[in-house]
Parts: sequence; C-alpha cells; structure tokens
Amino acid sequence: MDDWIGRTRHSTPGVGLISPPPHHDIYSIEDLAQLIFDLKHANRHARINVKLVSKAGVGTIAAGVTKAKADVVLIAGHDGGTGASPLSSIRHAGLPWELGLAEAQQTLVKNKLRSRVVLQTDGQMRSGRDIVIATLLGAEEWGIATAALVVEGCIMMRKCHLNTCPVGVATQDPDLRKRFSGTADAVVNFFKFIVQEMRELMAELGFRTVNEMVGQVDELKIREGIDHWKYKGLDLSPILYKEPADENVGIYNYEEQDHGLDSIIDWKFIEAAKPALENGTPVKASFDIVNTDRAAGTVLSHELTKNIVMRDCRKTPFIYN
Repeated sequence: MDDWIGRTRHSTPGVGLISPPPHHDIYSIEDLAQLIFDLKHANRHARINVKLVSKAGVGTIAAGVTKAKADVVLIAGHDGGTGASPLSSIRHAGLPWELGLAEAQQTLVKNKLRSRVVLQTDGQMRSGRDIVIATLLGAEEWGIATAALVVEGCIMMRKCHLNTCPVGVATQDPDLRKRFSGTADAVVNFFKFIVQEMRELMAELGFRTVNEMVGQVDELKIREGIDHWKYKGLDLSPILYKEPADENVGIYNYEEQDHGLDSIIDWKFIEAAKPALENGTPVKASFDIVNTDRAAGTVLSHELTKNIVMRDCRKTPFIYN
C-alpha cells in the first residue's frame, strides 16, 4: 500500500494487510453478542449486520448469530470479495452462496429463528434470475457489487489496495480519477433491467411479493440430461429440502429483534441530563450501576453526539454546486 492508504488504515506504508482483516475482539458467540449489544446502544436506529462466509456448518453459526440478536445475517459466496483479496483466498476459500444460503435457511427455520432475522446473500450475483434463485433458497435481501462496478467502468484489475486503479474507480490519485467515465444513469439502468427480469420471473412463478417467494425451494427444479462428468452424479436434494409446513414457524423475517433497550439505565441518564443536552447547563447526578448494565452511558453518548452534530449543522449553511 502507498503512504496515503497506510495512514488511512493506521498501518505502515508498504506492508500488506490481510483482506478481510481478522477481528481479535471476537472469539465466541458471547463476544459477538456483546459487540452487537454495544453497537445497538451506540446507534439504536442502525441495523446490525453480521457477515458470514458460505461454508459447511454456516447454518449453526447463523443460528448463534441470530440468538446473539443480530438484525441481519449475510451469507457471502466464494465468488465475491474485494480487489484487495489474496489470490489464495479467491481461489480456495469459501463455497458458493447457494450452499451456505440453503443451509442457513433450513437451520434457522428448524430452530424457529428465521422470523427474527433478515437473511441476505451476495457473491457475483449479476441478474434477476440469480436474485430469484436466492429468494427461493431463503434470502429476502441481496447484494450486487461487482456487476455494478463493471457497469461503472471497472475492468477487474484487482489493484484496489494499491491506489493505482487504471480506470479511476478505486483510487485517490487525481490523475487516475480523471479517467473515471462511469455515470449514475448507467447504474440505475442496470438495476432497472434486473428488477424487470425479476418481476417477469415472479409473474411466471405466480408470486406477487418477495415475502411470498422466500424459501419456496419446491419451485426450483434440477436440470435433466446433463452428461458432464462433474455434474451427472451430483445430488442437489439437500439444498432443495424444505421443512414441513408449520403455521407457527416463519420462513421469512417479520419480527424485530428484542435488543433489551427498554430497560437499560441510560434512559435515567438521559432524563437527568436533559438540561445539559438541551441548554448546555451543567448537570450532576449519581446512580447505582450493577454488572448487568453492560454498556452504561453509551446511549447517552449517542444522544450527546447527535445534539452536537445537529447544532453544528444548524450553524453551517449547506452549499450545493
């Protein structure tokens, strides 16, 4: 990496970084649950999204993440990734998103957790057909990144981390940025075509809404007459398995996670700190804190920060070119 990227990432210029980086503060579901708890306190309006790599056993991990009260679980396929990913990771790590998504959906439904979490997927999805297949396998949200970048002009040089992108997409070099020729209209047009294809396929299948379509794997059929030696012995029945219908078990998200924000001590802090938050009047108060108050003061900090930002916005006029 060059000097600018090194400074931005608080690293040493010239030293390669692993992409994606390891998270040394998470070694268990309990650690993750605490991080989600802290993040939700830091911004209670944000959706907390946990990204998992498609692999054998990802369903069990997705169940743990849902119990840790994540709002969204993303199953990422092996074909995706940034241009800074090591070649060894691109070639040898992860599985197709179809495998991980099917396992996650089946496990969450079996454990009666599916209705509590949004299930996303991504990994080189390029068309409305890909999105329809992902929805039938269990996803109600999808990520399309590489295809959109190509529409903008990306030529997949995989030099995003070197600040030398030749088409000006992933660089801060002013001379290289002049080469960028992408337009917002091209991206909008691309997604319009995807949506149109998806609507047509939904109409063919008889679905009016995405929620109706989520998890309906019985609408997927295996192609017959494939003679290729790699495929003719392939058994896809585990991917296309569907739990028997149960009216008490949801197969798509319709509940919000209970993050326990109603009973936290911060509401007492905020009530006591109202004069300071509204008028800047000094406030002094004392409270008894117990070991279950795991993120005491975080919501108050969020309110304070929000007030400061709003105050500064009111002072600074916005100028649009």
